[in-house]
Amino acid sequence: MAARGRAPTRKIEQELWAQGFETIVGIDEVGRGAWAGPLMVGAAVLPRGKRVLGVRDSKMLTERDREAIFDRIAAWCVAWSVGAASQDECDELGMADAQRLACRRAVDGLGITPDIAVSDGKWDFVSPIVEHVEMRVKADRDCLSVAAASILAKVVRDRQMRELAESYPHWSFDTNKGYPCPVHKYALQGYGPSAIHRRTWVFMDNYVPWPGCPRTFRPEQPTLF
Repeated sequence: MAARGRAPTRKIEQELWAQGFETIVGIDEVGRGAWAGPLMVGAAVLPRGKRVLGVRDSKMLTERDREAIFDRIAAWCVAWSVGAASQDECDELGMADAQRLACRRAVDGLGITPDIAVSDGKWDFVSPIVEHVEMRVKADRDCLSVAAASILAKVVRDRQMRELAESYPHWSFDTNKGYPCPVHKYALQGYGPSAIHRRTWVFMDNYVPWPGCPRTFRPEQPTLF
């Protein structure tokens, strides 16, 4: 496997360990920009010593590379989990609460209670699921536990989309994983949305020409969190 880009480090984890946090979980999501299929959030708690070579932000690795390293990362973690929010839940809740729901399922699936979470970017969908949250821009690139979580979430979601492609062959989910691409757009224009498409997304206005399959508009609802 040819690792691409600079390797993430434990610098952020070491800073947090020095502050007295014992159990640090890296958090990353995948599927937010997809038009079909679930949103997933990965959670990874790493040991302090041994590391696995080749870990990178999942976007820096090919699908084959991610598959090749998946089992080693899973065995290396002290605990890991991937939580999902289905396409129906994304439509019903909206993206913000769908992210929180998938995150809660991921953290609950760890079997241990983290003291603090490290998450990528500036949008905090982890609080109050984890009591303390450290938001870092480019954490998926720079922070080892977040990079590990990104690979675990990406591989789990990709595998599910390849399985779903067998039931929905027209949309080529085995290759595009539900994300927009020319083939996906052409399939929407010819066949309309599948049962796993997100019906509240704006692509329904632009790529589904049939009046019998209109975009669904989500009624305003109070947040679950």
